[in-house]
Amino acid sequence: MKGEVGGCDLLGLAEGEPPVVVICELKQSFSLELLLQGVDRASAADEIWLAARLSKRGKGRESDARFRNLCRRLGFGLLGVTAADAVEVLLSPDAPMPQRDPKRRSRLVAEHRRRRGDPTAGGGNRSPVMTAYRQQALACAAMLAEAPLRPRDLKPQAPDAAKILQRDVYGWFERIERGWYGLTPAGRAALERWPQPQRDGGVPRQTDTGGADQA
Repeated sequence: MKGEVGGCDLLGLAEGEPPVVVICELKQSFSLELLLQGVDRASAADEIWLAARLSKRGKGRESDARFRNLCRRLGFGLLGVTAADAVEVLLSPDAPMPQRDPKRRSRLVAEHRRRRGDPTAGGGNRSPVMTAYRQQALACAAMLAEAPLRPRDLKPQAPDAAKILQRDVYGWFERIERGWYGLTPAGRAALERWPQPQRDGGVPRQTDTGGADQA
């Protein structure tokens, strides 16, 4: 292993023909710049290692699962240097790729399919995300704005109406009597913030509530 060869911090050759080229880039901490240096050297090397000082409190990027997973995908090894100048292997270049999370994948697919249209622009902002759940809750609120209704009356527009009314995550709904729900002032304020399209017709409230569904 020799230092400062062709701009590489450390370069080693393993026996063979052609030789196996191993490059190690060094920094005081694990950073984006160190990662980019590794990417730049990857086209000329068979093996890339990134080495840096370990953070004193153990909260540096070397402890970030996202950073490690990215290095796995790139095929980079990680070396951590302790305060006593000991070197620890944090990640091998031949470490297995991160496994897919089928549950997380299925949740993303389900959320995408439930949403109506594309109500939220991509990128971070301080506005609440218009999730499929919020869309259904707003649909319920719009139908309850005129008069109390039962969950089964709302189901054509909001398949999860019963759960939404019972949980009342946003404080928009109130139980008027057994099986019948109305809209709170918070629910009306939500409709002012997120106006809903007018629907033709409506679902009139039945005067006879005997035997109404229990929600």
